[in-house]
Amino acid sequence: MKFFIAFIHFKTEMLIMDFQSKTKIAQLLEAEYVNNNTPEFIECDPIQIPHNFKKQEDIEISAFLTAQIAWGKRSMIIRNGYNLMNIMDNSPYDFVLNASNNELKKIDGFVHRTFNADDCRTEIMALRRFYTKYNNLGAYFESVFNTEGTIRNTLIRFRNDFLNSNHPPRFTRHISDVKKKSAAKRLNLLLMWMCRNDGRGVHFGLWNIPTSALMIPLDVHCGNAARSMGLLNRKQNDWLAVEELTIKLREFDPHDPVKYDFSLFGLSIQGKLKTCD
Repeated sequence: MKFFIAFIHFKTEMLIMDFQSKTKIAQLLEAEYVNNNTPEFIECDPIQIPHNFKKQEDIEISAFLTAQIAWGKRSMIIRNGYNLMNIMDNSPYDFVLNASNNELKKIDGFVHRTFNADDCRTEIMALRRFYTKYNNLGAYFESVFNTEGTIRNTLIRFRNDFLNSNHPPRFTRHISDVKKKSAAKRLNLLLMWMCRNDGRGVHFGLWNIPTSALMIPLDVHCGNAARSMGLLNRKQNDWLAVEELTIKLREFDPHDPVKYDFSLFGLSIQGKLKTCD
């Protein structure tokens, strides 16, 4: 009997500790979300590039292309994103739909790490097919999500449809394959940019996919911050880690778990200067 009572006391103390720990984490996540989710965030983030446009098609095309090169230093991503918009005469929708073969040659020489001019041209021609068939990317993603029901299945379908044309074999590496457990950071980043709208001026909220369904755009820094807080146990930054972390973040906000990307970003740069690097 004494052992049973002691065990109950121990379990009660552990529950109190867990509750207190979870409360502190919730407060920290919320504080970092509020601190980082401001218009000032845009100044040193690649999301500034689609913020230069007003028309939905220009916003989503520039967002897609920027998200596609969103790995490496933020300063390099921003520089190359602007370079690509300049190549497209700062009219990405018109360029995607109407660029002639000679105009497409303007892309020659463009490179972002392993993403080269051929990859960029292939991507633009795939976007042309999408806009001819679906009018805009948002309509496509909304339709597929409504059919598939999950972001994972939506991204599988997107990859199949996007690659359903002639393309260099090397190009497939640039469209994440979640069936092979890719974290799909860049596609999840795009969905976060385009679907979230909390009225704070950073994300666009142009696509009608519920924020509760979105998955965290997991990268090295986000993963490290999550592990340091005990929110993520998996060592690899893959799709299983994306699912584990997103499920955990839903405990803090089931309606908008990926808002804590702002929090994990802020925590990952603590002790560092908030520069565009």
